[in-house]
Amino acid sequence: MEFRKLGRTDLTVSSLCLGTMTYGEQNTQKESYEQLDYAWDQGINFLDTAELYAIPPKPETNGRTEEIIGNWMAERGNRSDVIIATKVVGRSGMNWFRKNGSLSQVNRGQIMEAIDGSLKRLKTDYIDLYQIHWPDRPVSQFGANPVIFDHKEPPEDENSIGEILQVMQELVDAGKIRHLGLSNESTWGAMRFITEAEKGIGPRIATIQNAYNLVNRTYEVNMAEMSMREDVSLLPYSALGQGFLTGKYLDGATPSGSRKVLFKRQERYTTPGAEAAIRGYLKVADEFGINIAQMCIAFATSRLFTGSTILGATTMEQLKTDIAAHNLEISPELEEAINAVHLLHTNPCP
Repeated sequence: MEFRKLGRTDLTVSSLCLGTMTYGEQNTQKESYEQLDYAWDQGINFLDTAELYAIPPKPETNGRTEEIIGNWMAERGNRSDVIIATKVVGRSGMNWFRKNGSLSQVNRGQIMEAIDGSLKRLKTDYIDLYQIHWPDRPVSQFGANPVIFDHKEPPEDENSIGEILQVMQELVDAGKIRHLGLSNESTWGAMRFITEAEKGIGPRIATIQNAYNLVNRTYEVNMAEMSMREDVSLLPYSALGQGFLTGKYLDGATPSGSRKVLFKRQERYTTPGAEAAIRGYLKVADEFGINIAQMCIAFATSRLFTGSTILGATTMEQLKTDIAAHNLEISPELEEAINAVHLLHTNPCP
């Protein structure tokens, strides 16, 4: 397993990160422990979670994923060796995250309540990487650069980036978080966080967690340059496009137990042109004699702006296949073939 530094921090993480959003919904605690133990044995020391998880978000499962991870670390006695990333929810119409029933937003009171809740559930007194799950302001495209711009009017009570950073500095000073990261952010948002920090307001962001895969390479438009010049590591999620890039949903297929069947939340990957692009990448994998899932993960991991690629699996078979992607090298010939498909089918699923 390869290890990398995140941004300008002292955090050294495995190039693959174990995503955990299925824990407590699709995966029981026992199944989650099996995944965690296997990933740990394979050299993965980086776990990503959120106060919102399990997915899909609902009051009954809110915080359950963090609880499972906290139980696992307590039983294994390995907290000091695990790099934990979790998230505070952004502004939304959901009202079950806070004790007073407030709609979620990224203000001082809610951040303070959120971090204390996460620390309690994770059975720890510090978070290595604390991320804002999505912005306090509405953005044109969630988790990606928009290919069609849609202007959103800001809310009257929008919390400024400077105000948010001041609260995060309080958490750093209190020893509750070590480093700050963003998620589902834009280039403008990331640069504003960096600019404010360089003026002495709050901690500097180390990472950004956005969607990035073969049918959504919009991160390469502006965001990648920001990552490289500002040392902000990408933590790509949905490297398999929620499973669509494996081809299992082609021709309207609905595999039993799949997220598409259970939750019906995959609209991003059912856009016009998606299937043609997926078939193109499946053909490349077939021609090179490699596993399509491993090709997708290895591609995301091989980018110079990537810190650690987040894996998500519901079965041990899927997890073993995904983790084995760290053995696959993206050769110049393979990259050329991937780019040829990309030029024909550019970002059909932003």
